[in-house]
Amino acid sequence: MLITPGKLLAQLDSPAELRKLDKTQLQQVCTELRQFIIDDVSVYGGHFGASLGVVELTVALHYVFNTPDDQLVWDVGHQAYGHKILTGRRDNFPTNRQYGGLSGFPKRKESEYDTFGVGHSSTSISAALGMAVGSRHNGDFNQQHIAVIGDGALTAGLAFEAMNHAGSLQDTNLLIVLNDNCMSIDPNVGALKDYLTDITTSHTYNRVKDEVWNLLGKMSMFGKTAQEIVSKIETGLKATLLHQSNLFESLNLRYFGPVDGHDIDHLVEIFNDLKDIPGPKILHAVTVKGKGYPLAEKDQTKWHAPGKFDKVTGVIFKKVYDTPQPPKYQDVFGHTLVELAQQNPKVVGVTPAMPSGSSMNMLMKALPERAFDVGIAEQHAVTFSAGMATQGLTVFCNIYSTFMQRAYDQVIHDVCIQELPVIFCLDRAGFAGADGPTHHGAYDLAFMRCIPNMIVAAPMNEQELRNLMYTASLDETKALGRAFTIRYPRGEGVMPNWRTPLEKIEIGKGRKIQDGDDVAILTIGHIGNYAVEACRLLEKEGLSPAHYDLRFVKPLDVDLLHEVFQKFDKIITVEDGCVMGGFGSAVAEFMLDHDYTARLRRLGIPDRVVEHGEQIELHRECGFDPAGIAEAVRELSLISLVRTA
Repeated sequence: MLITPGKLLAQLDSPAELRKLDKTQLQQVCTELRQFIIDDVSVYGGHFGASLGVVELTVALHYVFNTPDDQLVWDVGHQAYGHKILTGRRDNFPTNRQYGGLSGFPKRKESEYDTFGVGHSSTSISAALGMAVGSRHNGDFNQQHIAVIGDGALTAGLAFEAMNHAGSLQDTNLLIVLNDNCMSIDPNVGALKDYLTDITTSHTYNRVKDEVWNLLGKMSMFGKTAQEIVSKIETGLKATLLHQSNLFESLNLRYFGPVDGHDIDHLVEIFNDLKDIPGPKILHAVTVKGKGYPLAEKDQTKWHAPGKFDKVTGVIFKKVYDTPQPPKYQDVFGHTLVELAQQNPKVVGVTPAMPSGSSMNMLMKALPERAFDVGIAEQHAVTFSAGMATQGLTVFCNIYSTFMQRAYDQVIHDVCIQELPVIFCLDRAGFAGADGPTHHGAYDLAFMRCIPNMIVAAPMNEQELRNLMYTASLDETKALGRAFTIRYPRGEGVMPNWRTPLEKIEIGKGRKIQDGDDVAILTIGHIGNYAVEACRLLEKEGLSPAHYDLRFVKPLDVDLLHEVFQKFDKIITVEDGCVMGGFGSAVAEFMLDHDYTARLRRLGIPDRVVEHGEQIELHRECGFDPAGIAEAVRELSLISLVRTA
């Protein structure tokens, strides 16, 4: 479907074209840009509310600053759709997040306007500060560097580390734009949220701050001493009127705002003024996530990434099935966690700002005092969980696999070295789909299995997920003094009737799915269902593959592996994870350690960055979809036949 831009937007192939417009035309550009985003996302899907909320900020930034020479960094990147449309990618934007198309996030290889690749939160200030220092080092003292960060992303420690450093580098041209909509994906939590709310709702402060702003905007006509006096007056007013010191000023960052993030005329005026004010500074802009689409403004979590929808009625299109369908793994986790918590008063749950994405919101609703959303703070989530574990609690710490990478030191140092039995449930393991390489959970099998005092498992279906969660929660399992990682993919399972009784699984024990004589297929996790399908294809061709579900990559089922290597000389491992150091590597190590010889083929995510696309498209690209597994079996069988002949 052709998405037609408005009259003005159709003429804008670059920010240089935007800057040729009269300021009075910018409101129309904002209207057309917002409508273009609504039209496109309703048809092709994608992240929705975040980009609508920063339309005016996007237009104002590109209008005032000389991008790409002035460098603009978007935090996370969910909100960068307008930025992409204005920077030469309008006509190609319908391919956004599609296989082979535009990335859903800013990406350096895609455009010179994408100055820094993003996808994980809270990196923008560090990156922009590094750019500013690099620019200064190269002798350019005029280049501007702007980081646009949301109030949710600001809760992460990395953002505070960057601001703390920025405050000590007063000769850098760094502007931090705080996009304050009181949301990340779910509503924000914590003291910082309360602090920002205090600022934005202080009537007295908001009456006075405009006068202070006007005074500061005229600083260029005064000498340095006068500037210092004005700065002290401004800081004193903020502290007095807010009845507390200003957090950002205490970090030596000049604070301006709060301002209306949807007033395009005022934003242009402010950004023009800020260009002339030296040193690191922060503009606090208050916005509405989903601005301009009433349903998205009303239910911001639902409309964060709604999928395809009818833009007129607001009906979100969902597939309709005649028969019951399998649930999403995340929902199986959520329901099972509530079930376990109702049986065991020591069970608690922790998530870093993903209660709806991980389905931790189910426990929050059922037993709110036993579920904790700690904000975008994965490192804290892990060590906080470790602290509760020292008190005998059974802690389920649910973090997306890709975000667990940010807390690796805490897993090693605060959990495993101390032999604390924290249960890590890693959602979105394997290929994440349209969000691409920043969100693929490719590495968890490899980086978790190398840590002492760690159990690593992956369920092949919903029943197995329930049973692994139950097993991990048992006192006898906790007594082992090991952390327990359970990883599972994004999307649906395979069992419509998944509410099975909870049963204990013996740790380190796999199972035989199908006997055979020709080739042994060893799988870990949900991807084993592809092997089941591949075996059906192969049996029709007269081949006889065996299939084993290992369940655990640590500890490995050594008895089962001895059985496999004593019977088969052709073995294929399949995993939805990196082949470097992952499940296949573990099997290869076993083979070497026990002096077995076999032709071993490892299928999984190759040692390269795999881009975005639907999960099945990426599995096919990497050769471990059902057809790819079947082809690997045929190739090994053919090699054997040729050698025999």
